[in-house]
Amino acid sequence: MTTIENGSGTRELAGKRALVTGGSRGIGAAIVRQLLDAGAEVLTTARSATSTVAEGATFVEADVRTRAGAETLAAAAQEALGGVDILVHNAGGARPYESTSAIPDEEWQDQLDLNYLASVRLDSLLTPGMRERRSGVIVHVSSAAVPVTPPPFLHYTAAKAALENYSRGLALELAPSGIRVNTVTPGRTATPGGELTREQWARLDPAQGQNGTTVPLGRDGQPDDIAHAVLFLVSDRASWLTGSNLVVDGGEFPRG
Repeated sequence: MTTIENGSGTRELAGKRALVTGGSRGIGAAIVRQLLDAGAEVLTTARSATSTVAEGATFVEADVRTRAGAETLAAAAQEALGGVDILVHNAGGARPYESTSAIPDEEWQDQLDLNYLASVRLDSLLTPGMRERRSGVIVHVSSAAVPVTPPPFLHYTAAKAALENYSRGLALELAPSGIRVNTVTPGRTATPGGELTREQWARLDPAQGQNGTTVPLGRDGQPDDIAHAVLFLVSDRASWLTGSNLVVDGGEFPRG
């Protein structure tokens, strides 16, 4: 990989083409900024047009919950970038319900489409090109809530658990082709979407706090904390790392 020095430091991703889903705000926007700063050419997406995309990134409106949306995005990446070297699946989210039985069927399906099948579909469209080039990096973004499975979010954590399992299996399949696949698992992170979700949860269960005091490191994560982990995984510094799950949660959730 070519490295280029400029005024802000080493641009270790110079010449790389990246696609980031859900890159218009929060963690996704931070990932887009850091990839751009590292020299990558970046295309990102959201379900509706936005003015908050980082300067220098290409934006495509697409709904990754659908096969048609995935196909639109893959075609746009091919046209705008000529291919994808780095694929970051960040799009996701959920709202809590009072009980598992209160979650309607369509919400279960929506969560599977957004938090699991969106990655499966887009991977299937973009990995053939990576196989041909015998290189590429994929990062799936999960959730530190998966091992604790809070009932109001069971539809969400079930989909993210499926994503983690899929990510490990895909890593084994693609490793012989020189493609690395890893997962980043954020904990409690200060984003507009995260704050809204916690407010909704607190209305259902007032015992749920609204600050980071339960995090051993004493604060909520920031979007850049997660983006730094993604940047590491897509760089050559992680060239012997695949099938891993990098948990970035300030020590909040124990994992076996």
